[in-house]
Amino acid sequence: MRSNTITVEDQVKECAYSLGFDIVGITGPEPFVNDERAALKRIDDGHMNGYSWYTKDRVQKMNRPELLLEGARSVISLATSYLTTDPDTTAPNSGRVARYAWGDDYHKVLKTKLKEFCMKLEIITGEKVHSRIFVDDGPMNDRAAARRSGVGWFGKNTNILTPSHGSWVFLAQVITDLNLKPDVPLKKTCGNCVRCIDDCPTGAIVAPYVIDNEKCISYLTIELRGAVPRKLRPLVGDWIFGCDICQDVCPVNRKASKSSQLSFQQRPGFSTPDLVEILNMDQTEFSKKFKDSAIKRTKLLGMKRNACIALGNNGDIASIPALSNALKAEESLIRIHAAWALGRIGGEKAIAILENALASEKDMETIDEIRLSINESKVNLVKEE
Repeated sequence: MRSNTITVEDQVKECAYSLGFDIVGITGPEPFVNDERAALKRIDDGHMNGYSWYTKDRVQKMNRPELLLEGARSVISLATSYLTTDPDTTAPNSGRVARYAWGDDYHKVLKTKLKEFCMKLEIITGEKVHSRIFVDDGPMNDRAAARRSGVGWFGKNTNILTPSHGSWVFLAQVITDLNLKPDVPLKKTCGNCVRCIDDCPTGAIVAPYVIDNEKCISYLTIELRGAVPRKLRPLVGDWIFGCDICQDVCPVNRKASKSSQLSFQQRPGFSTPDLVEILNMDQTEFSKKFKDSAIKRTKLLGMKRNACIALGNNGDIASIPALSNALKAEESLIRIHAAWALGRIGGEKAIAILENALASEKDMETIDEIRLSINESKVNLVKEE
């Protein structure tokens, strides 16, 4: 006969579900040996260039839960869906933001839930429980824990894919000294599907399960602090914060269940923000609009840089006045990308603005950018004639 006894593991999972987590799995604290090996190889192959904090020491630490909590006996892996509303209708001068940043900053939302969850673990067990929480911001391999605990499987785009909510999930981990029975990993895989690899515009997925971060649009629009490489700018399209292409094309996501979390509902205009509005923002306006939003991570300077690229790729001549003003910005990073955008839009008006700016520009990198943009615009103008 089957036992009707409710186990500690059952109670732990029900507690997590009651707090709004959608998927819960449990694994042990043993090292993620294969994941550590793969991460070290990515460093050696140069695929993690640009992440100065992503060191070999950190990789070894993030793949060994027992180093992160003394006395660790279990890892509770949790996933929360952020698939909410459809994006706003795009306008000629709008950009696109990755879905995970449409609502409130998930770090704050999930950490609040995790702290409550950890307190309730002590109520469930009736004893003191030592735990440490992680939400994508500490030395913990979230995806390795999610895979081994049965929350999901590795997609070829390196995201965790779940049977019920696809890859539209935030991952969180609780390392604890509770001795819990581990779940088993899923046997699912992506099979022969390579849609994410084929459809990545920059070719960032250089092999199944391997991303060259310096080509990834998410890295280019969020983590990169300097100029976006010129050859990659046309490929960024109208993305100004992150990118969802490899998730949008994933067949697993076609039937993904929606999120019930109000915190992740789209804030007005966050999915397709007005690019000219961003270019005209000052720091006070930026901080107010994006308060408690993940978008603040890229900072105002980064957002203006990204807005210039998106405007250039959108090609709307109505954005020329805003880009002309951006060409007078104090920061050379903005001037460089405004010049590129004007050159990409092209036409006699844009060329005249660039030539006028060239006469007064002092920064050599910006001068080079303006000259390139003028030359390319003139070549394109001749071709059109």
